[in-house]
Amino acid sequence: MKYKTIIFTIVIFSLFSCHSKPAANSDELSAEPENQKRYTLTFVAAGDNLFHDTIIKAALQEDGVYNFTPIYSQVKSIVENADLAFINQETVMAGERFGYSGYPAFNTPQSLARTLADTGFDIVNLANNHAMDMGKSGLEATLDFLDTIKEFTVIGARKSGESARIITKNNITLGFLSYTFSLNGIALPRDNPNIVSMINRNTMAREIDALRPLCDFLIVSMHWGDEYQTEPGREQIDLARFLAEHSVDLIIGHHPHVLQKFDTVTAANGRKTLCFYSLGNFASNQRGRERIVGAMTALTFIKDETGETPALSISDSGVIPVVCHFDRSYRNTTIYPLYAYSQDLLDNHALKNFDRDVSMNFFYQVMERMNTQIFMRNPFAP
Repeated sequence: MKYKTIIFTIVIFSLFSCHSKPAANSDELSAEPENQKRYTLTFVAAGDNLFHDTIIKAALQEDGVYNFTPIYSQVKSIVENADLAFINQETVMAGERFGYSGYPAFNTPQSLARTLADTGFDIVNLANNHAMDMGKSGLEATLDFLDTIKEFTVIGARKSGESARIITKNNITLGFLSYTFSLNGIALPRDNPNIVSMINRNTMAREIDALRPLCDFLIVSMHWGDEYQTEPGREQIDLARFLAEHSVDLIIGHHPHVLQKFDTVTAANGRKTLCFYSLGNFASNQRGRERIVGAMTALTFIKDETGETPALSISDSGVIPVVCHFDRSYRNTTIYPLYAYSQDLLDNHALKNFDRDVSMNFFYQVMERMNTQIFMRNPFAP
């Protein structure tokens, strides 16, 4: 499945690293007609991948290996069949010497990274409020390890302080930037104050404006908002407008741990920006009916070169609702598409220990406020 002077070129490449994904099926690629002029790229994005103690403990096998594969078994067909897949990895993976832990300072076994890659994720965001939970050394250890996973493009945190990433696939170039509002009070290291990309409008404007000419579509990941608020706050809305005025095509929002609506933000020049304010939780053991239901963004980027000037558009945009299931003993954490979830499973959810009235109808009611197309099937099924 899955341009000016020499001096200008040197500056650009010092800022941005280019990462090109190979086609999963080279035979299919070679079979495309040489005069093809219309290209598509399917894209999916998941929300907060938040690993609590209970998830880590339940994944430990008798041989001492942590097996996280079952968590993603029900959504793997969605992720792996998209051309590119994004996830907000909310916890660092610094290694065993830092000690594995959940809330409030997270460190997840590194085997999770291999599981995410095998599931089909390509873009891993680390710009979030837990990025410095294990300090500078913990984040650097995480980055060093993730660099060994060839399938990954990491955004939001880099040892060299670089911010932007470029991925080209299916003759379509995507630019990625990512920012977080907070590091939970932990100061950035003085010797590397750019190790995590923070929300700062001056910096963001400079980086976005530099990246914009280099890509067909520009995607910005935003860790923002207030936890557990089902409506975006004023700061989120203002930032979305700011990003729209800087010609961002797609905003992927996370951090509130609950779903917030989709919106189309129109810049003064009429240009449209798609904004998913919050995708909620993906994997998590948080309690609360709003916190166990999340969504995956699904859409298709289109580049049409049949005319004199390439026409760029985004189609089939919507969300795939997901439910994070974990049973009454906080075991068997599994993410289900809502269309594959059932009342029988919900009756055995740990949430039922605290909220006996939660029902499948609640999930459908949440979807009604999302203000976008709801996929009740796999939109990327072969």
